[in-house]
Amino acid sequence: MRRIKRLKRTFAIGVALLAISGSIGSALGEVYPSRPITMIVPYPAGGLFDALARILAEPMRGVLAQTVVIENVGGAGGSYTVAIGSADQFVVNAAIYPLPYDVVNDFEPVALLISGPVLIVSKTAVPAKNLKELMAWLKANHAQIAQGHNGSGGVQHLCGIELQRIAGVSWQFVPYRGAAPALQDVVGGRVDVMCPSPASSLAMVQSGLLRAYAVTDGTRLASAPDIPTVDEAGFPQLHLSVWGGLFVPKGTPKSVIAKLNSAATTALADPAARRQLANIGQEVVPREQQTPEALAALQKADIEKWWPIIKAANIKAE
Repeated sequence: MRRIKRLKRTFAIGVALLAISGSIGSALGEVYPSRPITMIVPYPAGGLFDALARILAEPMRGVLAQTVVIENVGGAGGSYTVAIGSADQFVVNAAIYPLPYDVVNDFEPVALLISGPVLIVSKTAVPAKNLKELMAWLKANHAQIAQGHNGSGGVQHLCGIELQRIAGVSWQFVPYRGAAPALQDVVGGRVDVMCPSPASSLAMVQSGLLRAYAVTDGTRLASAPDIPTVDEAGFPQLHLSVWGGLFVPKGTPKSVIAKLNSAATTALADPAARRQLANIGQEVVPREQQTPEALAALQKADIEKWWPIIKAANIKAE
């Protein structure tokens, strides 16, 4: 049943993303944007990418002089449509599902918005005090270990695959419909470890409900400077990131892409937006990386890196 619901959700996302194709194409004979803009968020309300979209919508509205409406896995109606998404939609899903769209050939990148690490955390009952001790504990107790994640093939799942590869052993993965219920089970001791985003877990770490071992990056988080990096912890091969970008359908005029990119980069420079993003543990990528070319290069690099790993691990829809 869970697998069927997951497949239905993936196809719903695909239909929503494909629905973009006509909405901007119809703008060729008019000045863009002369109608409201719908931003598709292929996640439920309340998550990281829903928050990202809502934080950016207001400053983008000021630049574009049009309303920006957030639609969580919905359709475009009579408005122009852009999609905000992550490696889940534009990299990983294509290695797991028979998608009704091509993640590369059916879309044009507009702007890379954010790129940030995840945290490696455990329930507080785990005796390990640092990442090396955690790896040793996982290896010694792997038959009893359960690791939570928010969906097959996502960064949280891939983080666990990498942990297993380094440890040389396997343990159980427990998929959840979102990070929140998974984290509640880690806090409650029903799940041992997890690799959540700082946005969803940092408050729990800082309040002592979770133990954090490392940030999966070479730089410490400004919002959590006491958590070491995986490099400092002795595992530089554990670099993983969650990125978010804007996409439009293939064939969208370059002038429209340039206008949307300008609106996005202006929104990312807005001090209030940056403060809101920092408060949920997200850091804006440098201005020179907020380009269509940078987003395309990151998508290509992730496809080349993760597709073979996903297929070798035989990750299937759950």
